[in-house]
Amino acid sequence: MRKVALFGAGGKMGNRIANNLRNENYDMMYVEVSPRGIENLRSKGLAVTGEEQALQTADVVILAVPDVLIGEISHNLVPKMKAQSMLVLLDPAAAYMDQLPHREDVSYFVTHPCHPPVFNDETSPEARDDRFGGVAAKQSIVCALMQGPDENYSVGEEIARKMYQPILRAHRLTVEQMAMLEPTMAETVGGTLAMMYREAMDEAVRRGVPYEAARDFMMGHIQIELSIAFQQIDSPFSDAALVAIEWGRQRIIQPTWKSVFDKDALRENIDVMLHPEKLKTGENR
Repeated sequence: MRKVALFGAGGKMGNRIANNLRNENYDMMYVEVSPRGIENLRSKGLAVTGEEQALQTADVVILAVPDVLIGEISHNLVPKMKAQSMLVLLDPAAAYMDQLPHREDVSYFVTHPCHPPVFNDETSPEARDDRFGGVAAKQSIVCALMQGPDENYSVGEEIARKMYQPILRAHRLTVEQMAMLEPTMAETVGGTLAMMYREAMDEAVRRGVPYEAARDFMMGHIQIELSIAFQQIDSPFSDAALVAIEWGRQRIIQPTWKSVFDKDALRENIDVMLHPEKLKTGENR
């Protein structure tokens, strides 16, 4: 039976993973240092394992810790891991920025959830309310074997599927491709536009539109616009809508916006995420 050590097991993400792995065919070890996290585990009836014991015996070490801490924590943990074991990261940022220690006899595997899609076939209230995934709603995942024997990819994907279950599809990517998806595509672009939707609604309300009317109008139009844009339905935008979209593009979006996908911009974006103080001071510019 494969021994799996979950670090940060009592935290927000760690709790989700612990719930999904506790009844799988793994010899689980839950590592946590914060009093609140330890209490979270104890409330589930899960015992806490010490760091040294976990690292000496684990075949797989999962880091469910904040992205900004992965570089520091990995440099402390990886030298103590046993040979031929695997380190699993839940985000590509630290791996892409070369923050992991050099050790050839340890495999590095990165995985991240896609989250349940906007368009789905979920029917139960529990699944429809599972916005993040990993509870009741089906979602896909992306995975990358950064280093290690190619046969270890299947080991990492198997664990990732169980961490984030129930699963639609698992996509094998490179770490750089994962970094393009997050932060650039999903957060830098997608999150920015999502917040613009909200700010546009708030501005309409500020200018006198009743809140409930503005929200209902926005929620309905988000659905139909996404359905058309992503070809979920066989229907185009109207001629008038296309004119409004082009006018808005010229007024709102910089012509060079796709440069955020360039390698230099990608590294700058992740660097700012890992060092948010740079965004405030403008050091990254």
